[in-house]
Amino acid sequence: MRNSELSRLAILAVAAIVLASHAQAQNAPNRVIVVSLEDRKLALVEDGMVKKVYSVAVGKPSTPSPVGTFTIERRVANPTYHHDGKTVLPGPRNPVGTRWMGLSKHGYGIHGTNEPNSIGKASSHGCIRMAKADLEEFYAMVAEGDTVELVGQRNEETAQLFGGGENPASDTQTAQLEVPVQVQSAMVTADISETIPEAVAMVASR
Repeated sequence: MRNSELSRLAILAVAAIVLASHAQAQNAPNRVIVVSLEDRKLALVEDGMVKKVYSVAVGKPSTPSPVGTFTIERRVANPTYHHDGKTVLPGPRNPVGTRWMGLSKHGYGIHGTNEPNSIGKASSHGCIRMAKADLEEFYAMVAEGDTVELVGQRNEETAQLFGGGENPASDTQTAQLEVPVQVQSAMVTADISETIPEAVAMVASR
């Protein structure tokens, strides 16, 4: 087979891969994760439909959660935790639980906790904490690049998602508004290094 023909086949193969990638991107759902810091609730919205609502823990007054629009930059299953020379391997004692979703706001993420009673409270160092079962279900339904809105004060959007009650939610129950979406998640082992608890976390896969 001549070199010119091989080159033509290679170009066609690359073009087919690019077209397939574009088609897959166009078919991907539009996901937005909305966290109301006042309500201490997280909603997963997909193509304009609320898929799930979860109770979460948010930053305490001395270490508040950031406010703004960010993206998920990193997803890590079974992370290893590092802080002040201490290393905690994956397991029930790990302060960030079984999953880590790092945000584009450096050092902040959505993760689990080894203090399940903190869920529904303003008690973290700025990250968003979730109960273990909720976290693992949520992790499987989101992807890198998904938008995350952290809303500091109630507004029309949060009122529609979470209701307009004056008292922050304190329960750890998951509200199911639609049938759960099941997506196979990739299992990645990684290290999480923090310069202060939760608030500044660096994630690097190994």
